[in-house]
Amino acid sequence: MPSAEPASRRGADLLLTAGVFAALIAALLPLMRVVRPTGWLLGTLVLVAAVLATGYVARRLRLPAVAVSLIEVVVWVAFVTVVFLRDSAFLFVIPTVETFRDIPDILGAAGEEIALGVAPLTPSAPLSMLIVGATGLLAVVIDHVVLTARMPLLAGVGLIAVSLIPAIAVPAEIDVVAFVLLAAAILFLIRTDTRMREEPGSAEATRATGVSATAVGIGAIGVVVALVATPLLPQPVIRPGTGNLGPGPGIDATLQLGDDLRRPREVEVLQMRSDAPTPPYLRATTLTEFTGAVWEPDSGRSYPLDSAEALTALPLDAEIDVAEYSTTVEIRNLNSTWLPVSYPATSIEGLDGVWGAFPYNRTVEARQGGTQGQDYEVISRVPRPTLEQIRARSAGGEGVRADTLGLPVDLPPIVGELAAEVTAGAASDYDALLALQSWFRGADFRYSLEAPVEEGFDGSGAEAVARFLEVREGYCVHYASAFALMARTLGMPSRIVVGYLPGTSTGDAVDFQTVYSVMSGQLHAWPEIYFEGVGWIPFEPTNGLGQPTRFSPEASAPGETADGADDAPAPSTPAEVPDAVDPDTGEPLTPDAGTAAPDDTVDAVPAVTAVLAVLVVLAIPLLVRELRRRQQVSAARAGDAAAAWAVVQDTAIDLGIPSPVSESPRALGARLIAEAGAPADAMGVLIRAIERASYAPGGRHGFGQGEAMATAAGEVRAGLLAAAPPGRRLLALVVPRSLIIRPGSLYAGAGRGASRPAR
Repeated sequence: MPSAEPASRRGADLLLTAGVFAALIAALLPLMRVVRPTGWLLGTLVLVAAVLATGYVARRLRLPAVAVSLIEVVVWVAFVTVVFLRDSAFLFVIPTVETFRDIPDILGAAGEEIALGVAPLTPSAPLSMLIVGATGLLAVVIDHVVLTARMPLLAGVGLIAVSLIPAIAVPAEIDVVAFVLLAAAILFLIRTDTRMREEPGSAEATRATGVSATAVGIGAIGVVVALVATPLLPQPVIRPGTGNLGPGPGIDATLQLGDDLRRPREVEVLQMRSDAPTPPYLRATTLTEFTGAVWEPDSGRSYPLDSAEALTALPLDAEIDVAEYSTTVEIRNLNSTWLPVSYPATSIEGLDGVWGAFPYNRTVEARQGGTQGQDYEVISRVPRPTLEQIRARSAGGEGVRADTLGLPVDLPPIVGELAAEVTAGAASDYDALLALQSWFRGADFRYSLEAPVEEGFDGSGAEAVARFLEVREGYCVHYASAFALMARTLGMPSRIVVGYLPGTSTGDAVDFQTVYSVMSGQLHAWPEIYFEGVGWIPFEPTNGLGQPTRFSPEASAPGETADGADDAPAPSTPAEVPDAVDPDTGEPLTPDAGTAAPDDTVDAVPAVTAVLAVLVVLAIPLLVRELRRRQQVSAARAGDAAAAWAVVQDTAIDLGIPSPVSESPRALGARLIAEAGAPADAMGVLIRAIERASYAPGGRHGFGQGEAMATAAGEVRAGLLAAAPPGRRLLALVVPRSLIIRPGSLYAGAGRGASRPAR
């Protein structure tokens, strides 16, 4: 009859079970940023606790490992069925054929919710079932790996991978608290498992091998890689609101465009052509809420691009004419989730990946994929009110949100005072906006990328806008922010659009349409004002850029304005315009003079950095293994026979040589001599030392024999490596299995087969 299990073993199993529970919860913490913690969180906690408690009790009953896992799966099935599938289950617990038929539909609904939703999601029943069920299965797997296979480090790798999924799905800053809790839980599992292997009375000897130091070393390296090395690599997101996917030009929606516009060299981001009379601006995203310090990018529900709700027709008054235009865009070098499109887009064809559209602001964002390499066609239906029609309408109406009129309580008085002064005497809202536009584009203002830096107002906050209105030098961010805020002080709803100017002509034509090249420095911001019955009207206040907005009177001939000049087909339709100012003369530069040629050189720094980072990561197992070996050798030199023998066991495991717990040191040593090329004399020294330490009274240390044991351990290790095939030897050094497979574990006894010496 088997002897009773030691109390120490029961206590250790209980600690490991508690550690697994803590590690699973820590791995789930980042998910709460993506999915709101509703009922699924309680269900997850209950299911994980039930699975782990079942496993603990089953092991106390000395059931086989397979039986333990099967019982845990039964608990998982019963819980998921009762909570989510009881309507089709027999006695609310036992799944039926109908239950299994329902599962694909439920998982499909959960997948659609993930693909179409906007974080943070409020989970439905299908999504809650997916989260709870997946976490329960993960608990079964981690419980087996930690408590049956005795491989806590391998379980830690899986838990870390799970914790990274939310950050990959919705890029955000590192959750330091969650990472530290998870790291602490994993290190706790490793240390608890190590203590379980200690023989009674040999704790001091085992501690001398430096297990704790190794665990701390692994944890320290993990912290360094996660918090120090990772931010040095090309990141999916540069800063909140940028929408960038990786290295290279992106679209910055934080209105911190100064550094991007001041790049010493520009690159071509896209080419476009259109059948519109003049090439359109390309919008990427809009910003409506103003906090006083920053403009926040709009958020809301998006719809699949091919759905009927995505890009519906604008709600226009019946008497407003509409013109339809086609614009073809070819992305050359732009890494972003936001798609540059003409306004107002009604359909988009030719995109790869999964895209969603926001009907409120007519922007398009990637759900899977990005802009790089896309070639697509945008159909836009542009409202064309006459001058009389636009003057007869007020800015505002029922179709606007409250945040389009929001102003901070501490808005500097100069903003409202100048708005009232400039628009005094205007007969209509449209005339007031024209007065503002003309004032900004007049001789009192100057376009400059350097003045904001010199004067210290390089931003879009209220104080920066006030300073800009005093200095009257700045770039598009300052003009757009000032115009939008001044319009709001007059009671007109406004927002800011971020996108691209139309670029410059390449001289080429496709299908009789001129091809325009858009450079990274032509990233732009402009304001829009909402008019009832017409929609959002863009304006161009930036001095020296774009074409100002104006409408033709009804009596004018088609294509003419009141003064007979050529008119754009839509407000704010740009012509070829200068995008820079000569710093010496103050004169606008022509497009050819002010726009740098595309930079064809390849920046090798990101690639080299990535390669070096990969090499560093690949070298981590080797470094950790070498650190532990040195600690073992040092302990052996101090007289620790267990540490010297551990060198042999770890080397055998690294080479894939079976090292079962049932095999005595003498039997293992004899097999390594006969089959794996171990030197007999050195092996004899180690066998006698470990037998003396294990069985002789007071023989835990071999005082006076430390140097001989350390030397013998080194010779045995060298002999085993030399006798192994080159491929096996290289794999043992680069990917040491002993880091996750410990002597005495289930997998230590099932190696790849002994390495026989060459003959």
